Amino acid sequence: MQTGKSDLLPLVLIDPPGTNYWRGWEWHVREHLLKPGLISPDDLHLFTITDRLDVACEAIASFYRVFHSSRYVGEQMVMRLNSDLSDQDVEYLNQNFSDILLCGRIEKTKALPPEIGTETESLPRLMMAFNQRDLGRLYQMIRVINQLGVDAPETKHPEQK
Repeated sequence: MQTGKSDLLPLVLIDPPGTNYWRGWEWHVREHLLKPGLISPDDLHLFTITDRLDVACEAIASFYRVFHSSRYVGEQMVMRLNSDLSDQDVEYLNQNFSDILLCGRIEKTKALPPEIGTETESLPRLMMAFNQRDLGRLYQMIRVINQLGVDAPETKHPEQK
């Protein structure tokens, strides 16, 4: 997941109530990876730890509220969205997440030529030259996208059940 080789998806680690296996794992990550600088503090945004099923379900459902999926077309990361963001929202993303770009800006786009004819062709998109290094920041951006589009209608994405 952290290497960017898997699809973007919510990772929810669920402890049975009264246990702390995943909290202990997180402590280990913080002590042995974060403190010596082997990972970024932003990498802690790659997962959610909870012992409550309602929190777990909300973490999954909210991940797909506006964000639908992503793919690379050439060197560009294309994020498919369930609903369009305003130009002001995209400007906000550029102001707050330009640090994860190799160059250029986050831009709205329609389906690119390799995407024509796919089931997601009609979805609105964001395109960017993601640096493929700051995955924790990318997950933060997805959370912001899902908040910016908070009034977006629920969709029939397979993960929203």
